[in-house]
Amino acid sequence: MPRKLYIRTIGCQMNEYDSQKMSDVLFAAEGAERTSDAADADILLFNTCSVREKAQEKVFTDLGRARELKLARPDILIGVGGCVASQEGAGILERAPFVDLVFGPQTLHRLPALIAARRSSGLPQVDISFPEIEKFDHLPPTRVEGATASVSIMEGCSKYCSFCIVPYTRGEEVSRPLDDVLADVAELAQRGVSEVTLLGQNVNAWRAPVLRVGTEVGADAAVTPDMDAHAGSAARAGFALLLEYVCEIPGIERVRYTTSHPREFGDALIEAHARLPKLARHVHLPVQSGSDRVLSAMKRGYSTLEYKSIVRRLRRACPQISISSDFIVGFPGETDEDFERTMKLADELRFDGSFCFTYSARPGTPAAALCDDVPFDTKNDRVRRLQAQVDGYAASVSAGMVGTRERVLVTGPSRRDADEFAARTSNNRVVNFAGPRHLISRWVEVEITEARAHTLRAVVAHPTRGHAPDSETASERARTQTHAG
Repeated sequence: MPRKLYIRTIGCQMNEYDSQKMSDVLFAAEGAERTSDAADADILLFNTCSVREKAQEKVFTDLGRARELKLARPDILIGVGGCVASQEGAGILERAPFVDLVFGPQTLHRLPALIAARRSSGLPQVDISFPEIEKFDHLPPTRVEGATASVSIMEGCSKYCSFCIVPYTRGEEVSRPLDDVLADVAELAQRGVSEVTLLGQNVNAWRAPVLRVGTEVGADAAVTPDMDAHAGSAARAGFALLLEYVCEIPGIERVRYTTSHPREFGDALIEAHARLPKLARHVHLPVQSGSDRVLSAMKRGYSTLEYKSIVRRLRRACPQISISSDFIVGFPGETDEDFERTMKLADELRFDGSFCFTYSARPGTPAAALCDDVPFDTKNDRVRRLQAQVDGYAASVSAGMVGTRERVLVTGPSRRDADEFAARTSNNRVVNFAGPRHLISRWVEVEITEARAHTLRAVVAHPTRGHAPDSETASERARTQTHAG
């Protein structure tokens, strides 16, 4: 009987991606199948995040519940992964000695070996090392479910913003080789995936040497302007070039990426949004604050003027583009005037969505040494004002989409109504509509009929031509071929 695996994921899309990889690794090694019921699991993993307030305490709260399961079934394996694991290491075992495994984002591929060592030795296993890109060479193929998938193209972050723990828990930026990324995407396309999201902590900082000259990629890359030429070293491909090649892979119809950083948002990437029709009309570009003084204290490495220039050039290159952002409100020393500058920036740029967070200190970061002098109630009031303002802009964009047509990929049933379908527009809005079941995993054209608070309503105009016949979706056909082979 196959083992059952429960994973609780907290955090960003990178954590969601890592959880899927944990599942893939343990399925390949032990045939472990995911379950949504922790009480039914043989292996319980907590994939953690250090970004939110009191992240460590939330982990130990979850572990307290898991301890009850361990008391009832001592053979259950409990593991803590992710950024809190990297940050706390063996300290987790001191507070929760019933934990069996502690592993970091860079060592999730070693889970089978850690589990085997735990079973044979009876001792808890800790591995929070940083073996750079090793894990990608040891991960099994992604199990495809549907026509969308994510591909991690880099690990870590080298920006060292004063408030952020990520460089310390995930390590510095390490880019995967160009041909490895393209091979992953091409394999997914062959298995029925037609929309891919490229992931990285600072995804547009991706740079990779073109090592295998003589291949189609190497030969083309040698004459592409999106390259850095360094004396005595191989040419390096930039992120815009990677996007171009991914868009050219047969079967890939739409490409997304997240999360980008303003310091790496150069002309080549802006131009890519003008000339690559498969590139989604959406960019998530965190600004964090509209005050240059606060941005300097955050060590973000750009000014509001530079940020606004990026946004304006993006909108000139692709007038339909949707731009969302992140804000941290109440950073130490943020005055009323600083916050009003943030409100002014949001009003000027009219962001189409945002994630607004109140500042909380992260142990081990430079900002943790600063006096957290903005009152809690003030932070919350500022967040509410800012989020309400951005939500108003987003609502006006949604209203403006009513009556237009959008080409969307049907991803599955709607969350609220199993008799309807959900899809995502190019500018990153969820749209719900009724239609025949064979539309799942197909591209269809829909007409937007209504804008709601957080979603759109639509009716099917007609299926997009050139894809799988009604009786069989592309992903279904790919699975059939896989089992047949």
